[in-house]
Amino acid sequence: MRYIRLFAIASLAALSACRGDGDANLQQIEAAELSGVGYQTLSDEEMERGRFNTDWRRVVQLDTLGFEDNDSTNSESWEDISPSTVNSGATHLPLHGDVSGPSVLTIQILLDRALFSPGIIDGRWGKNTEIALYWFQNREGLRATGRADQATFERLAVTAGEPRELVRTHRLSEEDVEGPFVDIPEDIYDKAKLDCLCYESLAEKMGEMFHTSPDLLRKLNPGVELSSLSAGQEIIVPNVRDAGAAPVGEVTRLVISADGHYLHALNSSGRVLYHFPTTLGSNYDPSPDGTHTVRSITRDPWWHYQPAILEHVDSSEPDAKIPPGPNNAVGRVWMALSKPHYGIHGTSAPETIGYATSAGCIRLTNWDALFLADRIESGVVVEFTDRPARSEAAARS
Repeated sequence: MRYIRLFAIASLAALSACRGDGDANLQQIEAAELSGVGYQTLSDEEMERGRFNTDWRRVVQLDTLGFEDNDSTNSESWEDISPSTVNSGATHLPLHGDVSGPSVLTIQILLDRALFSPGIIDGRWGKNTEIALYWFQNREGLRATGRADQATFERLAVTAGEPRELVRTHRLSEEDVEGPFVDIPEDIYDKAKLDCLCYESLAEKMGEMFHTSPDLLRKLNPGVELSSLSAGQEIIVPNVRDAGAAPVGEVTRLVISADGHYLHALNSSGRVLYHFPTTLGSNYDPSPDGTHTVRSITRDPWWHYQPAILEHVDSSEPDAKIPPGPNNAVGRVWMALSKPHYGIHGTSAPETIGYATSAGCIRLTNWDALFLADRIESGVVVEFTDRPARSEAAARS
């Protein structure tokens, strides 16, 4: 999936779709009351800056005592990742900072299984992994450092079910390899001609199935052409959480932190049941504040493209109905909020989650959005935090 497409080419779709309005009967998102459609291109360098951005630390109580004393050199690299180094190699601890490799991949898989999602699993340390680890430590009563130490690793392994293998063999089924796979055009009206905004390749589909990137799948399966696989063949994949597992408790409230870049699903006693990294609206086009509710949940929605109510679009251009699919601007699911035209939804660019801004909505990876949607009901409370600080920052800019 392409983060350049999401922000540069599809800005008229992706950004305006964020202010849609869900209708569970029509399965369609209506764009309305949109202002300030922006054009944002993210380079590789900007993505890296986002990965190591530490602004989120301002809204938490990070335990930094003795950080230097706990430092040690990590000689691992991303090139060291293989099934044997992940499953059989020693995990390097403590773990933090600009590091990549088998130990980072181990922590990310365990976090995913422990229901503290690091977003896309890629074997590279970054903000999403650090934030997920911090909140796991916070919930478990551990030193909340955002660093992987021995005590955190041991608790994480237990919470994750102590899997025998962190990467495992998966035999592909007919459903796994089923398409259709399509080339996604750039033009919004060409997109409207398609039957679905489906995956562009089997590699992309496999990435979403196992919460990872095609690059990491290729690293785990050297010499395998992922998009040419057929049913019955086997590949090595991250041993991620079970999407069909029973809920671990009843979600009564969602807490969304604008500055903390996360969504928490809480039970009635305030315990964090699920953690997800998020991309939220910027100061230019902010997400809502205050307390709202989830009004409806629509899976695989269509999106109604309406130039007449969009800025930076010729209002004389015709409307278009954009078909559903993982490469739809709002992804695989739309959870409409009681505040009109806002919602929680998926994305066509999972690698951007946590590292970029949206146009007012709350964006998750498709797999996290679907996982959440399966565990909440309409009417659940949604509380936004950090908004006053963001408003003050906007006023000063």
